Amino acid sequence: MADHQQQIVINLRKAQSSTAKVIHMLEDKKYCIDIMQQNLAVIGLLKSAHQMLMEDHLKSCFMGAMESGSAKRKREMIEEILKVTKLANK
Repeated sequence: MADHQQQIVINLRKAQSSTAKVIHMLEDKKYCIDIMQQNLAVIGLLKSAHQMLMEDHLKSCFMGAMESGSAKRKREMIEEILKVTKLANK
């Protein structure tokens, strides 16, 4: 999982760098389509990082909660997943 987390950090750093590039492109009044393509690259990196974070969560925290004997903890964990999924689909 450490390699997975390293890839998440890499994606987030690339997104951060690309976001700065989008800002500079806007300030320099670059061609709109070029700016939008760069912006889509940022969105792709963030979506990829989000997906990897979700996978890690499901394989660790979520799995632990489902294996626990606590019905309350299971419900809470399911609600958290549903909440994050709704936010991601907005």
